[in-house]
Amino acid sequence: MDFTKIHYTGILNAMEISLEIILGFFFFILGTLIGSFLNVVILRHNTGRSINGRSRCQSCGRVLNPIDLIPIFSFLIQNGVCRVCKSKISVQYPIVEFLTGVLFLLIFFVDTSIYKAVLDIIIVSLLIVITAYDFRHGIIPNTFVYAFIGISFFTLFFNFNTLSYTNPSLLTLLAGPILALPIWFLWQVSGGKWIGLGDAKLFLGVGWFVGLFAGITVFVLSFWIGASVSLLLIFLGWLTRIKKLNLAVKNITIKDEVPFAPFIILSFFVVYFFEFNLISLIAP
Repeated sequence: MDFTKIHYTGILNAMEISLEIILGFFFFILGTLIGSFLNVVILRHNTGRSINGRSRCQSCGRVLNPIDLIPIFSFLIQNGVCRVCKSKISVQYPIVEFLTGVLFLLIFFVDTSIYKAVLDIIIVSLLIVITAYDFRHGIIPNTFVYAFIGISFFTLFFNFNTLSYTNPSLLTLLAGPILALPIWFLWQVSGGKWIGLGDAKLFLGVGWFVGLFAGITVFVLSFWIGASVSLLLIFLGWLTRIKKLNLAVKNITIKDEVPFAPFIILSFFVVYFFEFNLISLIAP
């Protein structure tokens, strides 16, 4: 037995694992930095403010120093408040930064092509902005959802893994409209009370990006998650009102509107990154 060969093989394997950990950490940090920029985009979109301007405290207007802009870390060391005026900093900042970092880490482990990784970074960034913006304002901004739709449509004809053109089938081309049509119908019938037109646009992009069968899983999963979270929020709201409990949740009732895009996008990430498929479970 060649112990020298085994020894060197072990060293090489350890080096590969160490390199993977280092690169994974780099992707996570890159994700938090991109997430910090996405926060700027989310807060300044449709306000008339340029994304190039210096960041300021939302309460006192103080120009933020570099120490105030370290993703996640700055929020933690400042206990979630401005260093000068002591006003609360929105928890959106660390949440967006952390989630973007985690998603970038998933991209690192899932993607085998640098070109596919770049595509996924763009898609993740667009969907993070849509999610947070819908949470804040209850609307999906056309700028970002149309970009998502356009990129998704382009992927029908170009494979980023092999850098080659493809010839999509009719079913593949119809995947987006098939998923979007039921949502559009609900929007049309309810006059926008049940669901938004932006959700139909989002499903159009989802169908084209992941295909019909994976898209159906996203469709079903988003309604399951949305219904479960909504019922939980209604229950917690009831406890807050009836039992006088001091819960850190908004007083949600059955009449309140809950943004649906975050559930669509969460389901999309689960299906896309973990290859979760309801159809294969039902009919293996």
